[in-house]
Amino acid sequence: MFKKILQISLFLSFLIVEAQAPANYYNSTQGKSGFELKTELHQIISENHFTQPYGAIWGFFEEHDVKPDGTVWDIFSDCDFNFGHPDDGGNQDNGFGGNIECEYFNREHSFPRSWFGGNIDPMYTDIIHIYPADKMVNSTRAAYVFANVNNPTFTSQNGSKLGPSVTPGLSATAFEMPDDLKGDLARTYFYMATRYEDQIANWVGNNPNGDLLLNGTSDQAYHDWAIDLLYEWHINDPVDQKEIDRNNAAFEFQGNRNPFVDNPDFICAIWDVDEEDCTFSNASFNLKDQINIYPNPATNSKVFIETKQPIDQIQLYSITGKLIQQITAKNQQTNFEINSIKPGIYLLKVTQNQNSSTHKIIVK
Repeated sequence: MFKKILQISLFLSFLIVEAQAPANYYNSTQGKSGFELKTELHQIISENHFTQPYGAIWGFFEEHDVKPDGTVWDIFSDCDFNFGHPDDGGNQDNGFGGNIECEYFNREHSFPRSWFGGNIDPMYTDIIHIYPADKMVNSTRAAYVFANVNNPTFTSQNGSKLGPSVTPGLSATAFEMPDDLKGDLARTYFYMATRYEDQIANWVGNNPNGDLLLNGTSDQAYHDWAIDLLYEWHINDPVDQKEIDRNNAAFEFQGNRNPFVDNPDFICAIWDVDEEDCTFSNASFNLKDQINIYPNPATNSKVFIETKQPIDQIQLYSITGKLIQQITAKNQQTNFEINSIKPGIYLLKVTQNQNSSTHKIIVK
């Protein structure tokens, strides 16, 4: 169903990102995969989510959406906005103007509020999908879906653009983000599909642009074309420190987190559990050429590993980053067996001379 994408990443980044969440925050996801995992995450991130006043978002922006030079970190443009009301020398939207780029910034619901019915909490004030944005560009984006476009009719200062979609499966006007923000947006949308899975199926019919994205289900949430595109954007623009810091700040602000920033591999585990190319390797040791893992998926709690050359160590991690088993190789060993594995999704890390490669395995 979904596009096969092979990308290279570092397993260490998986562990570093996972470490940002509080201890045991995702413990209840152990042994779960697919939409069962998604529902478990929904319960985790919904339980302590408290609604903040809409006006408090300005203060969150000023504290956490700041460029190194102290100006506003704007997702739709590249302006030197100052924080604060215009009467105090700032560029915060005051209900007037905003007909030219770089005049004012406002609060952009990256998942448009018309898609979920308007000023309805908690979606309306959920900081995880609300970002500072140039007012004029925000108005130009309107409620159009995000996708890759060609021959744009509008391009902003940071390269955001409006135009005809060239994304397979979508024939409509769309809005494209700059490459360095596409992953942030994708993980935001996977969050929305998870946090509001008990409501999102009812949002079909609210807005024709939203209907291009929403598939009317509470599990997959989005049409296939969107899952493909969001997954591609997620892979090609990995989580960075800005996103991690903002996620931690959101947790302090409203009591919940984006699990796909904490653990990006939840996405593959939920929306395509059979994705063979969910592989995390460094370039100098390509696991797909060096190792054979079978059976995968395993059906009886046992996995066999054969390597083409001797390796130093094998480690089995849960999908949340917990070390489950570790084998230190001896005497030029190339054949291994891991047993007594409970059903679930795991990451198998193979190490050789400080190089490593990690592959997803499934135990049914």
